[in-house]
Amino acid sequence: MEFLSGKWRPMIIYWLLQGSRRFNQLQRDLGGITHRTLAKTLREMEASGLLTRRDHGEIPPRVDYALTPRGKSLEPVLIAMAKWAEDHQRDARSPTSSAIPTR
Repeated sequence: MEFLSGKWRPMIIYWLLQGSRRFNQLQRDLGGITHRTLAKTLREMEASGLLTRRDHGEIPPRVDYALTPRGKSLEPVLIAMAKWAEDHQRDARSPTSSAIPTR
């Protein structure tokens, strides 16, 4: 679960499942994440082997981020989480639903 811990990691994985992204594009896609938080999260995810950072060595700097096979393997987990959230969002809106399930 450490791989998906934190507010931003699942969304970063979601966007990188769409294809490699540059830092600024990821920041726009995520909306609301600070430059510092994104940089820190990407470094941690790279250290965990979830993504790669490719520096093109150009001026101005151009860096792309992409998922590794290990990162891509989280796709079914994210799909399952999204389905669970969708199913339970409907339950939460139901006037007869309870916060505590009954047996």
